[in-house]
Amino acid sequence: MSVEVNGSKTEEKSTEISSKTLGVILPFEKNGEYYVEVLGELPPKPVYEFFKRFFDIVASGIGLVIGAMPMLAIALMVKYTSPGDIFFHQERLGKNGEKFDIIKFRTMVPDAEKLGAQWCVDEDNDPRFTKIGRVLRKLHIDELPQLWCIFTGHMSIVGPRPERKVFYDEFEKYIHGFSQRLLVKPGLTGHAQVNHKLKPEEKIMYDIEYIKKRSLWVDFELIIETVFYWMEKRSSL
Repeated sequence: MSVEVNGSKTEEKSTEISSKTLGVILPFEKNGEYYVEVLGELPPKPVYEFFKRFFDIVASGIGLVIGAMPMLAIALMVKYTSPGDIFFHQERLGKNGEKFDIIKFRTMVPDAEKLGAQWCVDEDNDPRFTKIGRVLRKLHIDELPQLWCIFTGHMSIVGPRPERKVFYDEFEKYIHGFSQRLLVKPGLTGHAQVNHKLKPEEKIMYDIEYIKKRSLWVDFELIIETVFYWMEKRSSL
């Protein structure tokens, strides 16, 4: 990895942050501080951006049409296996901090975040997941409605996964430069996801790497890797 992320040991902090203060619950310890390579203003890539957007429109449009019936079946399963809405809407930050509504199939109980915003990394042991939601999450099928976010231009097929402002604010306290992920559109899949990186200090390394090297070929490679990653997850059920 060519990304420069330097950590220095500091006093360990609590895994949980009270909902009365910041309203953020993290399932891991924040060890030390990290300084992310400063990218500055990105060089323009008009040809890449044009074909990337063209591919996003075509791929998401085809996906919405082909996936209409499977998504209807999933919607019915979500509806009749647990109380609550079919879809889960949440505000996320896109390119340059633009706010948009992300859409997913609901995978958790309705009051999943009654104690505050909670970062999830273990769907196997998180009691907030419904039975069908646990399967949807493991296969990432809950993300299918985000094809609409891609079609409308808020997201891309490939890019850093979108996060909430509350997590950006929290992670910037010890991962300085984490918000540079906002230099590009968030994606349905990304470099960090196919490399199984879940902690934010790990994800940002891969996200920065992608931002620096982004190209049509890199996007194509990540899409292929995502297919193999999904097949691996499917066989593990």
